[in-house]
Amino acid sequence: MPNQNWDVVIVGGGPAGFFAAIRCAELNPNLRVLILEKANQTLSKILVSGGGRCNVTHACFDPAQLVTFYPRGSAALRGAFTRFQSADTVKWFESRGVKLKAEADGRIFPVTDSSETIADCLREAAKLAGVKMQSGTSLLKVEKSPMGGFRLEVRREGEASYIHTKKLLIATGSNSKIWETLKALGHTIEEPVPSLFTFNVKDKRIDGLAGIAVEDVTLKMDSLIQRGPLLITHWGLSGPAVLKLSAWGARILFEKKYRAPLIVNWLGDYQLDSALEVLQHNKDWHENARKKVASQSAFSQIPIRLWKQLTQFIGDKNWADVSKTELRKLAEELTAGEFMITGKGQFKEEFVTCGGVRLNEVDFKTMQSRIVPDLFFAGEVLDIDGVTGGFNFQSAWTTGWLAGSAISS
Repeated sequence: MPNQNWDVVIVGGGPAGFFAAIRCAELNPNLRVLILEKANQTLSKILVSGGGRCNVTHACFDPAQLVTFYPRGSAALRGAFTRFQSADTVKWFESRGVKLKAEADGRIFPVTDSSETIADCLREAAKLAGVKMQSGTSLLKVEKSPMGGFRLEVRREGEASYIHTKKLLIATGSNSKIWETLKALGHTIEEPVPSLFTFNVKDKRIDGLAGIAVEDVTLKMDSLIQRGPLLITHWGLSGPAVLKLSAWGARILFEKKYRAPLIVNWLGDYQLDSALEVLQHNKDWHENARKKVASQSAFSQIPIRLWKQLTQFIGDKNWADVSKTELRKLAEELTAGEFMITGKGQFKEEFVTCGGVRLNEVDFKTMQSRIVPDLFFAGEVLDIDGVTGGFNFQSAWTTGWLAGSAISS
């Protein structure tokens, strides 16, 4: 590969990189724009996301509310989302012939239910805008050039060469080698740790219950509280409530080596006294007197199989024979059962890392570095991460769009 000169080089052929490249090239068709991708295929994260359906964004169209889904990056994204948010993403794709649909939980997918639809749209838009691509190309080194811009050392097919560019955008996602390169340029990297993962929990109260879901659970760990659906798995606990707690507690759990007590309220917002009142009423109701406690859940939201295991300590008793002490212990079990997290699992293909380029070193109006002029960032190379539901893609679209807009001028 011979020496090359470009106006804009974008390192990273993922959603943020493509979005920035398209925006930049469409605003200024005279620019020579190049995307470098280490893998042999671009947009691989798009292709595997959402089980191959691609959760494009989320149907939350209020920037103030949208930022609440980001454990890290919410303050920086507040202004960014006023310039490009979920509604703009929907318009962007639909203006290019990709129809989208919102599901009941707010996640937005292409109506085709195929991630190929999104990848094809981005590739076609980039091609029409004149963006060039080089896959299978690794970035080895970045230096400021004496004549302005940057000198990049890259390797492709085992051969090293140099590229010169006036402006450089890093959109590689979580990448330890790239972070080391950015450190050498003067940037600070927040230590990367896993985010958005399931909990390993071994406990007889949930043994054999894999697949059981409870729709409204409140979880507490340290000072963190999250509420939502929970799923019991073969290895422990998963579902939106767990994933949200893992995201907000990513650094805490990392420091604790993924061992921590978890308080589970299987009844959502019930407090001890209100749960006890329901149980007492159930005991006092004359038709229940001769019924076994384990035969029917006193709370409709708790599946009977789970109920039987949570009440196992009572034994084979009828409601009439349950003592006040046992009733109170059951209320405590239902509203504040303690389980032990003993490790973490990975959430399917939606692996997310918190950490990256420190946010106060980036101007979020332009996504330009405050330390190195003409260096820009977009996507998860930054210390930004969202919970599951299309939020990580939305931050990629937003930061890519802002960076592309600024680079074009």
